[in-house]
Amino acid sequence: MPSRAPRSVTAEVESVLGPAPVSYAQPEVVVLRFRRHGRQLVPPVLALVVIAAAAGFWVGALPAAWMNLAAGAGALLLALLLGVLPVFSWLAHRTTVTTRRVILRQGLFSRHRSEVSFGRVREVRSRRGLSQRVWGSGDIDLLHGAESLRLTDVPGSERVADALQDLMARNYEHATRVEQRLANLPAPQLPGPTAAQPEQAGPVSFW
Repeated sequence: MPSRAPRSVTAEVESVLGPAPVSYAQPEVVVLRFRRHGRQLVPPVLALVVIAAAAGFWVGALPAAWMNLAAGAGALLLALLLGVLPVFSWLAHRTTVTTRRVILRQGLFSRHRSEVSFGRVREVRSRRGLSQRVWGSGDIDLLHGAESLRLTDVPGSERVADALQDLMARNYEHATRVEQRLANLPAPQLPGPTAAQPEQAGPVSFW
């Protein structure tokens, strides 16, 4: 099934997070889950329809049996390469946004996982091509240091970018509060040197 665009932005984040917590003692909460826009499934579905129609017309109508077998095998191979594998690749590409980080999972045969915490993100950039504007999707880049994590063809990219900006600001506020609390803590009192106790005189014995 094509993925739906995340519903709300700040309202959804507020409903999940509530007011900014004082510390990270609260458990990590999943805010959003999404895949690339469902329009990615249009080409493989059309390819499967065309291949199935062509196979139904040609397989069995050829004069020789080996020709029919070759046509059937070719149709199965094309359906696998142009239809089935792209669909499974779309299903394997998932993005999870929590209150603390963004996790990107992708890869069909070899799984690859990338994640970045909001404490490291310094900027959220979004861009939309002409076709993406028609479908309401876009690409989002999370800049952290000299590197970036790109979320491609995100459904409802504008609302997702706003939600990521809000989460980044919240995590920055949390980190600032923690630093202020640590700075205001009193210095630990180290035990001072204890005065040496005078030795008590005892009876002197010469034997």
